[in-house]
Amino acid sequence: MDVVGAYDAKTRLPELLKRVEKGERITITRHGVPVAILQPPDTAPAAAPEKTIAALRRFRTKHALDGLTVRELIEEGRR
Repeated sequence: MDVVGAYDAKTRLPELLKRVEKGERITITRHGVPVAILQPPDTAPAAAPEKTIAALRRFRTKHALDGLTVRELIEEGRR
């Protein structure tokens, strides 16, 4: 992990972001004291489409529109 001062980080932010995109972690310091860490975001694993569809089907069996159409719901939301 690289260490960069706050002023240097401010002046070189685009370069540092490119490095972070490649997976690096960079500690930013102010007067030698760590104040922040630049790192790639944690990405949650994508859910399998089959599981998502099954969950939506289960949801639909328990929730009804009670005679309303999707169009009516859309129009109601526009008021």
